Amino acid sequence: MDRRLFLGFMATGTLSVVANNRFERVHKRDDSLWITDKQVHVFLSVAKKVELVKRTVGQGNFNIISFDTMLKIASRYSRVGKFTPQEVAFMEEIFYQDPNIHGFYGKRTVPSITTKINKKDVSKIRHTGHYLFRGHSKNSYKRVISDVGKSLMLTSGVRAVPKQMNLYFNKIKRTGGNISLASRSLAPPAYSYHSVGDFDVGKIGWGYKNFTVSFITTKEFWRLRQLSYISMRYTINNKEGVRFEPWHVKII
Repeated sequence: MDRRLFLGFMATGTLSVVANNRFERVHKRDDSLWITDKQVHVFLSVAKKVELVKRTVGQGNFNIISFDTMLKIASRYSRVGKFTPQEVAFMEEIFYQDPNIHGFYGKRTVPSITTKINKKDVSKIRHTGHYLFRGHSKNSYKRVISDVGKSLMLTSGVRAVPKQMNLYFNKIKRTGGNISLASRSLAPPAYSYHSVGDFDVGKIGWGYKNFTVSFITTKEFWRLRQLSYISMRYTINNKEGVRFEPWHVKII
């Protein structure tokens, strides 16, 4: 199948056509693991429903809703549709799968797929749509803004399981189904440090470039590097096996 045609099917939601064709191997690494041909239909259906839940509750609320809440919302709204047992099983498989097989070696940060984030433990950051954990994480962010300047902003904070799944599934789609490649670019749902206090920052007005290596060309990045109370989680050639992320702040 032509990759552009496959991506077009994803955009239009033509799942049955995709499911009946071979899933294109757009990357040629022999050690990569892929969404299998049998999984294509359920994967695309799950990814679509998770995205629809996000649109239903709004970006901000979606950051912190639990897996069980996502399932309830999906069953409540016909425009989303209830997750089938097969779809729930697929999400559980992805969540509990050992990511070492994909070349990701980070530590598990979320013990259970049903782990909840207590709203009393987080605080919404004005003008961002994102949350930070009260206490050390929020205080560190406020200190960063004070030291670096107001040209810096929070671009991603607390992420519950559905939010990380949404990002992860979208990354898998962009790799043409290569789970291993996606895992080396984004932490799997049970392994995101955003669930325990880390956060992303960026330069105001830079948009998507904040999530590229271009961020290291900004004065904001170099001011960040001079701060002693934070660090960079994913450095070049880091032990976790994740790509270089100069925008990801590690709380220390």
